[in-house]
Amino acid sequence: MTVRTHSPSPRRVDAVDESTGAGAAAPAPARRRPKGQSWRTRLEITVLVGPALVMFLSFVIFPVAMAAFYGFFRWKGFGPPTDFVGLQNYLTIFQDSAFLEALTHNGIIVVLSLVLQGPAAILLALLLNRRMRGQSVIRVLIFIPYVISEVVVGTGWSLMLQTTGAVNGFLENIGLGALKQDWLSDPAIAMWTLMLIITWKYIGFAVIIFLAGLQGIPEELTEAAQIDGASFWQIQRRITLPLLGPTVRIWAFLSIIGSLQLFDLVYIVWGQYVASTAGTSTMATYMVASGRNSGNYGYGNAVAVVMFIISLIIALLYQRYVMKRDTEGALTEGKK
Repeated sequence: MTVRTHSPSPRRVDAVDESTGAGAAAPAPARRRPKGQSWRTRLEITVLVGPALVMFLSFVIFPVAMAAFYGFFRWKGFGPPTDFVGLQNYLTIFQDSAFLEALTHNGIIVVLSLVLQGPAAILLALLLNRRMRGQSVIRVLIFIPYVISEVVVGTGWSLMLQTTGAVNGFLENIGLGALKQDWLSDPAIAMWTLMLIITWKYIGFAVIIFLAGLQGIPEELTEAAQIDGASFWQIQRRITLPLLGPTVRIWAFLSIIGSLQLFDLVYIVWGQYVASTAGTSTMATYMVASGRNSGNYGYGNAVAVVMFIISLIIALLYQRYVMKRDTEGALTEGKK
């Protein structure tokens, strides 16, 4: 005869709080994802990211790596590079006063672009954000210069700003002939001429970005401020501009990178040699003049790598110290 013994069924032991003595349920174990779902997720990421990653490696990383490689040679642009010079090209860049002058011009363009375009674009965006007649037409007219080709813009302005061009002719016809200037060749005003062209060309892009940012500001905030008796400019200073901060910082980042890589307008309006004498040369025009036009493609590649490194460092510093709040606010995972 078999005797069966019944052991008590295992019961869940709840954790007991030492301070109150109350029982607390033990945390449930984390669920593991099925292996099939994990592989499916990885496959989806590969399919979606793969083509973009291949394009990025092929047209960004690989050209930069090849430029850095050719920068170690004295190369004429054809045949395999054989005249290895090491870091000589890179050392020559920072010893050349023409490059340092071009780098200074890029810095001036960065500062003036932010100072001139930013406030003007914000004022235009605030005005165009209000209801008025012909609002859509005005927006289109402001944005048209941005979509026009740089070749057309540069050619048109270079013809109008010549000593016998339309600008001096207009000043003379209205009785202001004393204001006639050599807008392109005079080093004292050539940089301001360049900034006039850049502002006319790119301010429409800044206005569109700021208008998009203004659309995301809740109307309830401005309505509440109006009820409290705040004026239009008080509302803009206390509510609109602080909330528009992320948009302004994004535009400033794009403006800085574009100013560091400025080439086409300077090259078309002033040419490869006049730009240096007029005081409007940039790192990009220096690269073309000292590299391709001089037949020293190895040196030109070295200049391109230096431009890339300078832009990369400034971009990383800007994102680290200026856009830190915006990037942290966009993160939803990984915060402690």
